[in-house]
Order: sequence, then C-alpha cells, then structure tokens
Amino acid sequence: MGTSQFAEWVTSFEAAAERRRADGDPDWARGAELDAVIVRSLQRFQLGESGDGANLAAKASLGGDESYAKAVRLFIAEEQEHARLLAALLTAANARVISSHWSDALFTRLRRALGLNLELMVLFVAEFIALSYYQACRDGAGDPLAAEAARRILADEERHVRFHSQRLRLAFAGLPPVARPAVSWAWQLLMIGTACAVLIDHGAALRRLGVPRRQFTARVLGGFRSTVTSIRRGNTSPAPERAGEPPRAGHPAPQNTTLWVASESAAFVGLKHAYRRIARSARNEG
Repeated sequence: MGTSQFAEWVTSFEAAAERRRADGDPDWARGAELDAVIVRSLQRFQLGESGDGANLAAKASLGGDESYAKAVRLFIAEEQEHARLLAALLTAANARVISSHWSDALFTRLRRALGLNLELMVLFVAEFIALSYYQACRDGAGDPLAAEAARRILADEERHVRFHSQRLRLAFAGLPPVARPAVSWAWQLLMIGTACAVLIDHGAALRRLGVPRRQFTARVLGGFRSTVTSIRRGNTSPAPERAGEPPRAGHPAPQNTTLWVASESAAFVGLKHAYRRIARSARNEG
C-alpha cells in the first residue's frame, strides 16, 4: 500500500481546508427558517457528524502508511467541520443540538467493534447516503442559509466517497477472488438495512424536502450497487480533484438498476420490519 497513493489526498484535504478559511462562514446572523421535521432530521445528522474519530484515526495509523493516516485525520477534521456548520445552522433556526440518539449510539458501537476495513465499509454506507440527503437539503430546504450549508457539506462528501473508494479498492484486492462477491453482497445488504433506518427516521423530512421515499431508495441503492461493483472489480479511482467520480446517490439511478431494486424489495421489507422491532426495543431500553 504505497504512500504515494494517498499523498495526493493529503494535498486535496489541505487545499479544501484552505478554501474554507478563505471563504469564511455563511452569514449566520441572517437566521434560518426551517420546518420542524427538517430541524429534527438535521439534529440527528449533526450528532452523527460530531464524533471525535479517535478510534478510526488509531486504526489508520497502524497500517504503516503515514500519508493515509494523515489523510484520515484530515477527513475526520472535515466531518467535525460539518458538525460545526450544522450546529450553527440549527442555532440560526433557533433550534438546539442534541447530545444523544439511540440510532447514533448503535451505529457508533458497530463501527468501533470492527477492524479498519470493515469500519470503512460501514462508514462508506453513511457517507454514500449523505450524498442524497445533503443534495435534498440543498435543493429542497427552501432557506438560503440551509442551502449554502448543505452545498458546502455535499462538496466534501463527494470527495469523501472518492477517498474511501480508493482505500476500499485496495482492501478488496487483498481478498481471495472467490470471497469478493460474497463480501460485496453483504455490503449491499448492510446498505439496505441502513436505508431502512434512514427512511424510518428521516422519511418525513425527505418528503418535506421534495424527495419521496421510493425515489430516495432507488437513487441510493442503485448508485451504491454501481459503486460497489466498481470497487470490487478494482476499476481505477478518480484522482482527488478530477471531475469524474463514482456514481452518486444524488443522481438518478441508471435505468438497469430498476429491476435490481425491485428484486431486493422482499429483503428490504423484511429488514424494515426487523429494524422497527429493534428500534422499539432500543427506545424501551433507553
């Protein structure tokens, strides 16, 4: 795993940080007007962005590739910047940030229990879903301040997906060829389950943002399937600042993904019911 593969990413993350400093903050003083269901959704996303990333950084540092470890630290700093932007947006909308939510706690515990590659696969699912979510916020929140914050975050998330794609291509290349399809299908199953969670927790907000559940599902699952296939096959990853990028959840799914999404509907419905049972149990315990 050569250092040079990720040295470009260090430069990319540092350049992005410099651009943020030059641009400054949005004009938070003008305030924001957001629907209550959108506020609740943003509160949960803000909490998810606010982790310190220490566990991931520690795992990345064990691989012996200092450029990769530094790039991961810079990635974590961008996630924390997203949490700051969302907190400021909520404040501008006269809303508070939340300190805990059972779904965030469950997701965090799952990630921390895994090794680096598996944690990245779980994290990648969240990053990929974020593409569609922040695009919906940018286009449908109906508030200039919210649109600007979402635009900034979305630009970073698109880069994050490319960054993690490059690392995960190396992880798949290290697997026995016979194991790669099974791992990719398990990864897609994880995405289906996570999409269930998002639709249950954020479905009302997505509707208010102008994205029906069916449309959100097709975009996320179709785009994710294409991206996983690309990663599994080891297709060349775009450089950090090139215009090309993996298929994005924010774009309409290719037409040939429609049948695939339909074929997964039984698994989706089953996981949705299972997730609801888990959610009720977790709420009762909390």
